[in-house]
Amino acid sequence: MELIKSITPEEVQKQLEEGKTLNLIDVREDEEVAEGMIPEAVHIKMGDIPENLDKLDPNLEYIIICRSGGRSGRVCEYLFDQGYNVCNMVGGMLKWEGPLKPKK
Repeated sequence: MELIKSITPEEVQKQLEEGKTLNLIDVREDEEVAEGMIPEAVHIKMGDIPENLDKLDPNLEYIIICRSGGRSGRVCEYLFDQGYNVCNMVGGMLKWEGPLKPKK
């Protein structure tokens, strides 16, 4: 059932550097995000995704991010089943080498 698209952290960074607007959702827990997240990302914990569906636009593509790519893969499957256009950032934040912003 692997219909979920994937993207590498390097591709995400390159697209951001080119000025492309990406819809990034970081689904890690608060303490993980406290270590830093991609500046353009929005933080919605994995467990909070179902109650935040109304904040997502089914017409946009969302890139889902976690620590290593496992949880984001599961969130992608869930959102895909709900009719959303999603892409999993494989390798997650462990492979991210771009800028980070500290969580406020």
